[in-house]
Amino acid sequence: EGADLVIVAVKPNDVASVLEGARDSISTSACILSIAAGITIADLESLVPGRAVIRAMPNTPALVGRGATAIVLSVLATDEDAEMAEQVLGYVGIVERVTEDLIDAVTGLSGSGPAYIFLVIEALVDAGIQNGLPRELVERLVEQTVAGSIELLMASNEGPIELRAQVTSPGGTTAEGIRALEEHGLRAAITDAVTKAKLRSIELGRLD
Repeated sequence: EGADLVIVAVKPNDVASVLEGARDSISTSACILSIAAGITIADLESLVPGRAVIRAMPNTPALVGRGATAIVLSVLATDEDAEMAEQVLGYVGIVERVTEDLIDAVTGLSGSGPAYIFLVIEALVDAGIQNGLPRELVERLVEQTVAGSIELLMASNEGPIELRAQVTSPGGTTAEGIRALEEHGLRAAITDAVTKAKLRSIELGRLD
């Protein structure tokens, strides 16, 4: 009671019961900030009528202050509400405002993105071991390679295409590795992963 910002951080299937149970205790001037995947602004407004609502999609790197969160504002949400949410979420990473028609795609991209990156890391570790390297050495090399590559990208004025080209000499070892990844459909697999996660986010948002 009396809170200016009420954060809803429960599983999507539990949002309705939680908000219905707490509705009478939430001030009409409070802003509801939901981080439940797939739950739309309209869903939230129907559960807490007359309140400003902000829908957010964070990701797990927020645990180390490197998160990426997208937010959607309801019609009733003021600039003050948005700034309050951005201040809270900004403690754990960047915050981007988007329109609601984009939020499910954001969920599939940056929301689920860390899992895709971890899967690639798993695959690199497995590949190193299969090629005769000891696990502990492989894990150190892979972790530093991934972390260093991201830091290089963020510090550089060049994009990933240019940076990749710099280490891909024609006919060289990296070019051969890239060719194998392209032949096995890496790009298509990643696109499909983002699309499938987006569609699942839409499904999860269908409140009964």
